[in-house]
Amino acid sequence: MKSRLPRLSEERPKRCTLTTMRVRSAVRRQPLLFSPLALLLSLPLALAGCRGAGGSAPGEEISNEKPAAAAQATPSAAKQGSPGLAVGRSGAVASAEANASEIGVEVLQRGGNAIDAAVAVGFALAVTHPSAGNLGGGGFMVLRTADGTTAAIDYRERAPKASHRDMYLDAKGEVTRESLDGAKAAGIPGTVAGLALAHERYGSLPWGDLVAPAIRLAKEGHRLDSFHTEDLESAVSRMEKLGFTASADHYRKADKTLYAEGDLWIQPELGASLELVAADPRAFYAGPLAERLVSGVRAQGGIWTMDDLADYRAIIRDPILFDYRGHQVITMPPPSAGGVVIRQLLAASEELEIGKYPWHSVDEVHLYIEAARRTYADRNLLLGDPDFVEIPMERLLSASYMKDRLADVNIAKATPSSEVGVGIPAPAESMETTHFSIVDSAGNAVSNTYTLNTSFGSKAVVEGTGILLNNEMDDFAVKPGTANTYGLVQGETNRIEPGKRMLSSMTPTIITKDGALRAVVGSPGGSTITTTVTQIVRALIDYGQPLELAVQAPRLHHQWLPDRILAEAGAGEELFQALRDRGHEIAVLGTGDWHWRTIGHANCIEVDPTSGELRAVADVARDGGKAAAY
Repeated sequence: MKSRLPRLSEERPKRCTLTTMRVRSAVRRQPLLFSPLALLLSLPLALAGCRGAGGSAPGEEISNEKPAAAAQATPSAAKQGSPGLAVGRSGAVASAEANASEIGVEVLQRGGNAIDAAVAVGFALAVTHPSAGNLGGGGFMVLRTADGTTAAIDYRERAPKASHRDMYLDAKGEVTRESLDGAKAAGIPGTVAGLALAHERYGSLPWGDLVAPAIRLAKEGHRLDSFHTEDLESAVSRMEKLGFTASADHYRKADKTLYAEGDLWIQPELGASLELVAADPRAFYAGPLAERLVSGVRAQGGIWTMDDLADYRAIIRDPILFDYRGHQVITMPPPSAGGVVIRQLLAASEELEIGKYPWHSVDEVHLYIEAARRTYADRNLLLGDPDFVEIPMERLLSASYMKDRLADVNIAKATPSSEVGVGIPAPAESMETTHFSIVDSAGNAVSNTYTLNTSFGSKAVVEGTGILLNNEMDDFAVKPGTANTYGLVQGETNRIEPGKRMLSSMTPTIITKDGALRAVVGSPGGSTITTTVTQIVRALIDYGQPLELAVQAPRLHHQWLPDRILAEAGAGEELFQALRDRGHEIAVLGTGDWHWRTIGHANCIEVDPTSGELRAVADVARDGGKAAAY
């Protein structure tokens, strides 16, 4: 059956472009409303047609002033046939879990397009990658069709209507754990609405057929790999410590023993919820399933109402588009901060001519960190939900603004973050996000990042549904001026307000050159997401690295406050000491009290600039997953 709703392809979205440095703020367009009336009318939506804290057209040479001066420790390339690399010409998928990637390719082989595959992968990950894949969370999707049409789908969670600015403060005004643990931490989920909107506008296969593989995985089970066995064990431990025994039971055997690698994991309650969503995605937002969600959340101390669910809208916003060294970057606008930050970092790279220094040399890394320090000051204090706050987008995205911001950068010395404020006066995410990339034979591309926030979100499962709740409310400035779980110190623009979408670091991104697809990039990693994506984009464009090396390379991160560089150990002690000599503080992951060992989990695809082949790369060394192509 065809939907009565208009297709997005008939209403080409306006673009937020930086080609001439005339930038418009992203605006709300084409909301998809889930209402009880719509459910009663049974209007179908079928259509014909991160863990860790992270071009050129085919046949054309990548611009590079000083090609690929090697880093001290260059990673070895993944080999074709390994889980981390797959090469094909007709379609490719890279995701955090093998079953999900294989399902995506199967959809493409059946004649589905990249958006169809994205819907199927998104639901499959809700079953097989429960630390971040979800029905009870939200995210962002950037897509580009073969004819060059672009769209940015915002399905970020919203604050319940009963929310208020100080809801997570105790009597002394101190922040409690309620923004992280339990049902009160959950924003109104957007995943089902977002995937439905993408399918409604651009899908081709029947909606129910795309949810069916996830139903099969949930009801018939799937075999656990070592990464996900460890995830379940960790989730059970944390849920038990919080007293959430009923939630913990969803992630262990009936006799309360833990699953082992190779065990079959069956989730009948989640399968039943997925069956309702397969029949009509509005079932998540009105009707019996929605009623169970609201009553279950409230029974666990949450504040959802039926109106909260019924009023949820996924939104098509104007993507941010800008040029970088002969390439066009298509990325996400607010309430994702990612697009603004990657624009500023790449503008800084051009202004400081960072690409002329050898890859991973002390000069290159030092200048990149200095740019990130200034960019994150703006990110934390100026950005928020554009439906609630005025954002000086044109100024923030302009090259002249970044030139001014970088005027005091000293190549020989780090600038203390205490001396760096926002460039424009301010108005009076664990790392368990997940990202997948998809390209089909026609050249349609999807870059999708979605999340529960921290690993296993709020640690609360709604009884009788198998649906795990997010804890995205902590991504608001719970107490403006204090740090959230990722150490981000944010301002009043991201304070809690009813119906507001919390600021995010998610940075789904697509790169083109001369009108042809070059790469699809993204990563999980909380506040490190955008720096991970930027480092991969720069490796591809500035240094001409193949995608597998760009993904595998050691990563570093700085976010203004706290004033330190987070670094993967593989970057090497020689580099660390050289940075210390310039005044930087280094926190090497996996040492001392750091339980993180890696930054990001980037699952990406490139169009090989010489052969035209699709090269899918899963970041398996950091957290498993699989690349699949044909």
